[in-house]
Amino acid sequence: MSVSVEVVAFYTFAGLVGLSALVVLFTRNVLYAAFSLLLTFLGISAIYALAGADFLAVMQIMVYVGGVLVLMIFGVMLTNRVAGKSVLTQHHNQFWGLLIGGSLFFLLAKAIWPESISNLTWLQTSETIQTSTVSTLGIQLMSDFILPFELTGVLLLVALIGAAYVAQRQL
Repeated sequence: MSVSVEVVAFYTFAGLVGLSALVVLFTRNVLYAAFSLLLTFLGISAIYALAGADFLAVMQIMVYVGGVLVLMIFGVMLTNRVAGKSVLTQHHNQFWGLLIGGSLFFLLAKAIWPESISNLTWLQTSETIQTSTVSTLGIQLMSDFILPFELTGVLLLVALIGAAYVAQRQL
């Protein structure tokens, strides 16, 4: 039985995501945790790309890696410069992280386990998706899901106004 390149790539990226998430959980150095989180986000983006969700892969990189994580790394680097020593976390919630992650893994494994792997048709198809999902997603957002799309925009606007108001009051 030959193993396809997609399966090897999936397991490689899944292992990268799992290992880097464990580093985030167990390291005390905040900068190491931020860089491990970067690897986690990039691995998840690669899994999205393997699944044929190219729009989600690009958004994962642009929003999480490009925005949130870079801001977090700059904040850690600036606090490292001020104090002169590395930033270490005081409290670790490894127990809760392992408990929640283990519980989710157990629930997902229990949901899949009764089925025979050979009966899962979505695992048997090895055809690669060649079409882009961006145009389909855009048409769906502007036709079938216009109300949730607009409500999300209004919610983000209200959150931005609230954040500006709270920041103004503290100055």
